[in-house]
Amino acid sequence: MKDSYDVVIVGSGLGGLVSANLLAQEGLSVCLLEKNQQFGGNLQTFSRDKVIFDTGVHYIGGLSEGQNLHSFFNYLGIMNELKLQALDKDGFDIVTFDDDPREYAYAQGYEAFASKLIAQFPEDSQAIEAYIETMKSVCDSFPLYNLKYGEGGYLNSDVFRLGVKDLIDSLTENKKLRAVLAGTNILYAGDNETPIYVHALSVNSYIQSSYRCINGGSQLTKVLLKRLKENGGEAYKRHEVDTFSLTDNKIISVGLKNGKTVKGNMFISNIEPKLTLEMVGEKYFRKSFINRIKSISNGIGAFSIYIVLKPDSFPYYNKNFYHWKDEDSPWAALDYTEENWPLGYMASMGVKKEQGPFGESLIAMTYMRFEEVETWAGTFNTAADKNERGQTYEEFKHAKTERFLDVLEQKFPDLRDCIKAVYTSTPLSYRDYIGSHRGSMYGYVKGIENPMRAIISPKTKIPNLFFTGQSLNMHGVLGVTIGAINTCSEILGRDYLVNKILNYENTVINS
Repeated sequence: MKDSYDVVIVGSGLGGLVSANLLAQEGLSVCLLEKNQQFGGNLQTFSRDKVIFDTGVHYIGGLSEGQNLHSFFNYLGIMNELKLQALDKDGFDIVTFDDDPREYAYAQGYEAFASKLIAQFPEDSQAIEAYIETMKSVCDSFPLYNLKYGEGGYLNSDVFRLGVKDLIDSLTENKKLRAVLAGTNILYAGDNETPIYVHALSVNSYIQSSYRCINGGSQLTKVLLKRLKENGGEAYKRHEVDTFSLTDNKIISVGLKNGKTVKGNMFISNIEPKLTLEMVGEKYFRKSFINRIKSISNGIGAFSIYIVLKPDSFPYYNKNFYHWKDEDSPWAALDYTEENWPLGYMASMGVKKEQGPFGESLIAMTYMRFEEVETWAGTFNTAADKNERGQTYEEFKHAKTERFLDVLEQKFPDLRDCIKAVYTSTPLSYRDYIGSHRGSMYGYVKGIENPMRAIISPKTKIPNLFFTGQSLNMHGVLGVTIGAINTCSEILGRDYLVNKILNYENTVINS
């Protein structure tokens, strides 16, 4: 480790990794610091019984040739090294409900998507077509999302004030179709106040194309670290930053828990903004900014179960399942009670090279508020810093697991007979491993009431401190990648970086 760098990046989630690569490609000396023993944030995987599980990246959209994330990954030099499994084109996501045997499929490509739904809702063909046109229009309002450059930022500010539930309800009176169109909203923890842009930007790329990462999403971390080192960048795990040192209102260094000091000219925090402000010192920011950041609500957390399946016992499904108790549950699930939990869930499977007809693993996740684990909030437990939370915590997880398995077996009968082992995570796991405030899955809540409050600029009042990560604008692999491009634009120049990506893409297409 050198004494000083052009850029020091704190946190190696996807935002930090992409930022590090973009800047190292420009010849800047970059140092990436990670507190855990594994790089990658939500890209992390873990192994149980020799089976690999993803912590956050269950599938990725927009990765087919000519699509947005494919173009960004091409520019980063990682696309050709990723090992991917395309999900079923006729139904990559399946929406189902209790007491309804039908499966409602999301097909890849808008033409197929429309055809599938219209076949099941023939009287609502106009509503389905109108929904698709709205999705496309909303996405077109975000220039960088479509590899375009628009002066003045967003092209249509109305997308921040229109609620997705209101939009869907306005298109059709059919309650089942409404629920199906909202059926994958676990992707963004949607409720009555969620803006349409959050829904559209989350769902659109998956409709374009959907893939699973073979042997887990941590391969993204590995190829990004490989490229970073090839470009002269450095990355250090188990190097936890605990202080920022400032002189004349500029950061000059960060202090690590291991006693080291790392100097830099510029600093990017991939740590959640609320925590970053505490570490830097609130006195260096405007009081109005501090109050705004503190007033933003954190999104809900998750309870996840990770099932190791017995050999040759459970079929491999090349699709994801979103299951709901009833037609109202997609919007009501966040407000579950102890008695009716869980009102819905998402279930996905891991994929390996040369995947056969049977699966090795099943992951299911549902909502869980942090208040449910508040009793154990004073405990901290990671692979690098192991601590027990106690018997009552284990009993709590066991009870929740049994309840969740009961619900899963309504969709997958005899699932318990196929289980070799079950592991779990709660919002505390997200907090400790990912660093998200109160275990939030998707960063800060976006709402239509005050839409711009939760959109945070990567540029701060401290001239050499920048933010990146899922809490700024959008979460997910695509959202965080675009966010990192925005962050680096503040350093390299927006016109310069965007045009460079566009020129690279045009060269690839024409070659």
